[in-house]
Amino acid sequence: MPWIEPTVIEGPGCIGKLPAAIKEKGFTRVLVVTDAVLMGLNMLDALFDALKAAGIQYALYDQVQPNPTIENIEAALKVYKDNNCQAIIAFGGGSPMDCAKATGARVARPNRSVAKMRGLFKVIMPAFKMGSLIPPVLFAVPTTAGTGSETTIAAVVSDPATHEKYPITDPSIRPRYAVLDPMLTVGLPPHITATTGMDALTHAVESYIGKFYNSRDTRQKAVLAVEIIFKNIENAYQNGQDVEARGQMLRAAYYGGYTFTRGGVGNIHCIGHNLGGMYGVPHGLAMPVIMPHVLEWYGAVAHKPLSELADVAGVSKPGMDRPQKANAFIQAIKDLNTRMNIPDRLDCIRDEDIPIIAERALMECNPTYPVPKIMSKADCMAVIRQLKA
Repeated sequence: MPWIEPTVIEGPGCIGKLPAAIKEKGFTRVLVVTDAVLMGLNMLDALFDALKAAGIQYALYDQVQPNPTIENIEAALKVYKDNNCQAIIAFGGGSPMDCAKATGARVARPNRSVAKMRGLFKVIMPAFKMGSLIPPVLFAVPTTAGTGSETTIAAVVSDPATHEKYPITDPSIRPRYAVLDPMLTVGLPPHITATTGMDALTHAVESYIGKFYNSRDTRQKAVLAVEIIFKNIENAYQNGQDVEARGQMLRAAYYGGYTFTRGGVGNIHCIGHNLGGMYGVPHGLAMPVIMPHVLEWYGAVAHKPLSELADVAGVSKPGMDRPQKANAFIQAIKDLNTRMNIPDRLDCIRDEDIPIIAERALMECNPTYPVPKIMSKADCMAVIRQLKA
């Protein structure tokens, strides 16, 4: 399979370097995928000015919803085709990036629906077999430090008709460029800073405790992500103008995305995806709420890796044994949530929905995700009940 690491462009103001990278690839017409909130804040003005100055024409799709839908993807695809675009810029958080990735997949597979690309390797493998095109080059510009989508092979899609939220996972949709400009994140509200940062932490934790064989590089990046987040997230939360903390959080989010691309995620994500699909719970909020509950459910099977992360995060104390360190790490996550005003429960969960949420979560998780311990439906339902306010 093709496995190309994104070219990283980083540093304050580095968004101005993106047009040169686009021109270097020979592209003159691009689709920009973003959302109405970012447009309303005029956050794309610098990008638009730089594209114009470089002689690059752009078409715009700015109606991505917080949980991008199939309708969003099809609408973006139409704009891409109508304007004869050659590449895609994803500008925003995980939702615009997911929409852009899935749009690129539809460009490559015009006769295959989004639903048919659900799951693993449903884009590039059939494309190779049929002699189809691979997706267009994607330039990813994150404006939150959380999803790590600028380096992942996954796009998460919502289907309003069925209230399902599921991933499309394929190496061909991975961005080729990641633009990590902390100046694009300095205006993030504290709540978004907190929840997206905890999403990045979830990526690092789930990949580190998972059962895939991970390379030393992958495990090191998970460790770095945890270390960076514990050192910087509260600084970024309390002072949004702290450019150094913002840049560090972008780097941690990138590491988190890198490590779960190779190491996988787990039950935290599969439950979170389905709470998002059922109720529209923002992904960044779902992750820190769910994470302590699932980590506690894993129990002894996760104590070793969690105890190692406790040392990295600086929350263990001399004389602690392995279970005590693991529990200290889980408590540190709860304490971070409390200090950043993230709730420990969700008030949207209805008892009658819990069985279908559990079924869908486990359908996504098993056997794809390398979890430390397999959940039964009863286990999953019990954890979801704990999340109910």
